[in-house]
Amino acid sequence: MTYETGAQWQECGRKRLILFGMSGLGKTVISNMLRGTGEWYHYSIDYRIGTRYLGEAIDDNLKKVAMREPFLREQFLSDSIYIKANLTFDNLAPVSYFLGKPGSEALGGIPMAEFRRRQALFRRAEEAALLDTGHFIDRAQALYGYPHFVCDTGGSICEWVDPENAQDPILKALSDEALLVWIKGSEAHTEELIRRFDKAPKPMAYQPEFLAAIWEEYLAAKEVTEDAVNPDDFIRYTYARALAHRQPRYKAMADNWGITLDYEDVKRIEGPDDFSALIATALDNRPKES
Repeated sequence: MTYETGAQWQECGRKRLILFGMSGLGKTVISNMLRGTGEWYHYSIDYRIGTRYLGEAIDDNLKKVAMREPFLREQFLSDSIYIKANLTFDNLAPVSYFLGKPGSEALGGIPMAEFRRRQALFRRAEEAALLDTGHFIDRAQALYGYPHFVCDTGGSICEWVDPENAQDPILKALSDEALLVWIKGSEAHTEELIRRFDKAPKPMAYQPEFLAAIWEEYLAAKEVTEDAVNPDDFIRYTYARALAHRQPRYKAMADNWGITLDYEDVKRIEGPDDFSALIATALDNRPKES
């Protein structure tokens, strides 16, 4: 960790944070709040994934779908039109659309083999984007003159790291550069996320072993073949289990590599100073190593 005590954090002229946790806990809201002060550089992992590492794959998938329409195909081949995802800080949906949902193509799904291929592409992209953090810390200072830096990570960061391994390449690289901060949700918040997801299920990334196990479980429980799976039903079935799978991984990341902030405290902050004070308190309250 870059900061050992609350006083050291508060007095530091170059604060560096990496926020992680489940989606919907305010990581992006906090990052936007800090950026709004004009003193914080905001590095979005999902934006980096979509623009730098998956941009071409996302656009190619859009073209592939559009080419099925003869009228559009003719115009593409004659270079009369082009298509490109409109990915912004406030609209990261193209990344989710690219991930897709496994199941019946007639119901908007994609074959599991293609889903796994896209999952692998996303994993490599997220790992690369996370390892770019140090570069953007340097860039924010040298190019733009921002004194402070916040990295807004995606919910799937915990799927690609081993928090029990002191030499984990991603966590070691991140912790060498900044303070890792887990925003921990309550059981009530988890239940609310599940309710929201049930109304509007969205694609997400899964650890390969978890995906393989839950897919086989679903096929057996529903007594269906792969090509008959309802895509939305599958990801609804998977969501609560995915959250439960991630929770202990987040905790181990915080225990071994950073600090924990309770969402109930975070949601009451009124500005950057309140947030900074929460971090200082969490640093001072961390269990001391024996």
